[in-house]
Amino acid sequence: MKIALIGYGKMGKEIEQLALANGDEIVLRADKDHVVVLEDLKHADVAIEFTQPDAAVKNIRLCFEANVPVVVGTTGWYDNLRMITIECEAKNQSLLYASNFSVGVNIFFELNKRLAQLMNQQTSYEVRIDETHHTQKLDKPSGTAISLANDIIKDLQSKTSWQLDEQKKVTPENLLIRSHREDQVPGTHTITYQSPVDTIEIKHTAHNRKGFAAGALIAANWIIEKKGVFTMKDVLFKQ
Repeated sequence: MKIALIGYGKMGKEIEQLALANGDEIVLRADKDHVVVLEDLKHADVAIEFTQPDAAVKNIRLCFEANVPVVVGTTGWYDNLRMITIECEAKNQSLLYASNFSVGVNIFFELNKRLAQLMNQQTSYEVRIDETHHTQKLDKPSGTAISLANDIIKDLQSKTSWQLDEQKKVTPENLLIRSHREDQVPGTHTITYQSPVDTIEIKHTAHNRKGFAAGALIAANWIIEKKGVFTMKDVLFKQ
């Protein structure tokens, strides 16, 4: 597999290391100092994009122009998702996006949905999300926490939106997300349902970035020769 890495920070380098160990080839490394050149991009079988929200849409469109499937791990650009989906389908291109590529996290997503369904009639429980990441992570809350929150809101009738704890006083219809930033924490997400008599908790803790990199490579290999817009649910759970 010939891979274009769009974004060559910590995640890009982690993906590169694992890809080379797997026998894949890196044909392009692009970062803020090395812009993506269309002709270079055309040499890739697939592009993996981990950059910044303000750059993601431009990079996705460039991949469409180069006729290269693109796997996007950047979050924070989803306000443009509908528009990009329309463009992708109209141009017969390939996009796979995820707030988190870890196989374990995607299993955690499914557990979170099922737990929310089970708790929908249990009115004595209050739910919250805690997410902890390294101090270099700028966005709050994390994209993974937002995905978890949105999935809970779909199935839990008592919650209509999520709210970051730093914003204002939490109202009952809002799902509280608490963001913590600590040194050397790859990512921990905890869903807590608490009542006066007990607490139910599910938790995912990443030990390093290798799980994210491995999932991105699984997604990259999966999307080659497919057309349309996909998520990790398509990769892992749909036959």
